[in-house]
This record gives sequence, structure tokens and C-alpha cells, in this order.
Amino acid sequence: MTDSENFAEIRSSVQALCAEFPGAYWREKDSARAYPEEFVDALTRQGFLAALIPEVYGGSGLTLDAAAVIMEEIQASGCNGASAHAQMYIMNTLLKYGSEAQKQEYLPRIATGELRLQAFGVSEPTSGTDTLSLRTIAVRDGDEYVINGQKIWTSRAEYSDLMMLLARTTPREEVASKTEGLSIFLIDMRKVVGSGMTIKPIRTMMNHSTTEIFFDDMRIPATALVGEEGKGFRYILSGMNAERILIAAECIGDAKWFINKATDYAKERNVFGRFIGQNQGVQFPIARCYAQMCAAELMVHHAARVFDAGGNGGAEANMAKLLASEASWAAADMCVQTHGGFGFAEEYDVERKFREARLYTVAPISTNLILSYLAEHVLGLPRSY
Repeated sequence: MTDSENFAEIRSSVQALCAEFPGAYWREKDSARAYPEEFVDALTRQGFLAALIPEVYGGSGLTLDAAAVIMEEIQASGCNGASAHAQMYIMNTLLKYGSEAQKQEYLPRIATGELRLQAFGVSEPTSGTDTLSLRTIAVRDGDEYVINGQKIWTSRAEYSDLMMLLARTTPREEVASKTEGLSIFLIDMRKVVGSGMTIKPIRTMMNHSTTEIFFDDMRIPATALVGEEGKGFRYILSGMNAERILIAAECIGDAKWFINKATDYAKERNVFGRFIGQNQGVQFPIARCYAQMCAAELMVHHAARVFDAGGNGGAEANMAKLLASEASWAAADMCVQTHGGFGFAEEYDVERKFREARLYTVAPISTNLILSYLAEHVLGLPRSY
């Protein structure tokens, strides 16, 4: 893929920043299950997390395609963009549907790093990816909403100041369409943690800072509502497309890291009097992963450009996420196989990146649901669920 001059500058800037956070930094954070505060602060200072915020609010005003390049380079450098990526894709809902007062209040402070918008409360234990069946309820009470319910897999909630929350404001049986009756709220978590909101960390196979959250008669001001009441599901769809494209870009970055790591090792590792990279049994898997990655990369940037042009990019976003996550996972498996036993040693960083890469064929949307979407909405096959 041929980059524009602007993209080349972005890539070199991200690479320079990431060079300050080598594998030892990430191994330490992974071992301690600690949040990479220093890395996130550095991204913020350089303006990368404000990439999609318009310049009038203190951001960079970049396209999603440019933001995808940022996330790709973070991963390709061996770092972990999952510690901060939500701020980019959550932003879309606020930018499109937030009031001018909300934008003026929050966007400049997010751009400077005074506030972090990292938490996106959508998934629930009983509904999973069946978003329309969520049970978290928000009831209007004068100038406030009272919220009760539970969210799960809400990553970075412990390290965020603000949360974008999806809750039901009209019972499902009272709406004409099942997509109605859900609303979006921008919540200042600093005011409600310990006072209606309880956050519990979930320990997982990778250091992803994910949590479950409980809402018990949590009161928030009515001004926290984003857009119109009952239209929240439609509001988050565009944001979900942005999320899938950005995470697909991260997967491309991971695939590049695995391919480069395996290639370098194959050139240096000498067994039976020859470099293992001379063996077709080692060469071919690396070459196949490279071809798979290149094809997925084209789809990711195509999807980003469709999004930036204002098109309905649901199919493109889903295909980008599908192809990139599978390319990343194939490259991860190949990299471990190329390294043999050393692929399991912490000091090589392969096993850490391997664990991190496994997530993205499952989240933020599973491969099976993407295939179901394409079958129904693109190919016209009967709905399967």
C-alpha cells in the first residue's frame, strides 16, 4: 500500500514514541497486570488520542484512515494500543450526536488529557452481543436519571474519567421496533464510583484491564443524555463500525510485528549447520502470512475510506475486522512455530503478543456474528439467529 506523505509522517512519529517503550516495559506491566499509564500519557501528550477530535475543540481533526495508521504502528512496534484505543472510537458518538454544550465541556479537556474517555458500557452478562436484549435500565426522575443494571467486559473503567453508557429508557415491550428505546449517556464516573457505581476487575489471559460494573440506583443529571432519548442504538452503530476498523488496523500491526519477528529469527537461528530460514518448511508459512496480511491491510484502509466518505460502511468494517483478525492470529501462530521453544519464553515477547492477538477473533464482535451479518445483509440469505 502506498502511503500519503502525511501518513508517512504519522508512522515515523508513532514509531519514535513507541521506541521509548520497549519489550521490557510491556513485560513488566503484563507481569504486574498494571495499566501502562506512562504510555497512555505519552500518546496523549503527542496528540494521538485526540486524532479524531476537530481542531476547533483542540484535537488534530484527522480522518479515521489516519487514526487507523496510528493504531497499526503502535501494534507493529510491539506496544499495546488496547490500553487507549477506546478513546478514538467512543469519540464518534459524542462528535456526531452530542450537544454543542457537551462538546464544549468535554472535548477540549479530553484532547489535553485532563479527562480520559476510555470506558464504553454496552455488553451485559445475560445478553452478550445481543445488544437489543440488554437489561440495564435508566428511568427519568425530574432532572435526573436513575440507573440500575450491570455491564461486563467494560475495559479500562478503572482508568477512565468518563463512560459512554447504553441503557434502556423505554421497556422493550412498549416500543414499535426492537431497536428503539435505548439511550446513550455520557457519565462522569468521578462523581458516581462508590455512589451507585461499583467496578470489579476481571482477570483474563492477557493484561486488558477489563471489568464488570454494577449500577445500583445510580443518579446522573438529565444533561448526561447524548442526543434524543430512545435513539441510542442507532447512535452507537456508526461508532461500532469505527471500532471494528481501528481494531482491524491494530490486527494488521500485530501481524506485521509477528512476521518481522519470525523473519528476523529465521535469518539468525542456525540448526543442523544452516539457517532455518533456508528451509521451505519455515519460509512458506511466513510468506503465506505476509500475503494474508497484505490483503487484509487493503480491506482495512478501504473500509476506513468508505467511513470517512460518509458511506454505510457496515459490510466493509465487518470484513476488515474479520480478515485482519484472522491474519493476525495466523501470523501469531506462525511466529510461535518459527521460534519453537523460544516462542514460549517471556523475554522474546512472542508469547505476550500471542495472548493479546487471540482476543480479536472473539471481540469486539465474534467471527461468527460477522459471517452472519454478511450472509444476511450482503448476500440476502435468511437470518440465522
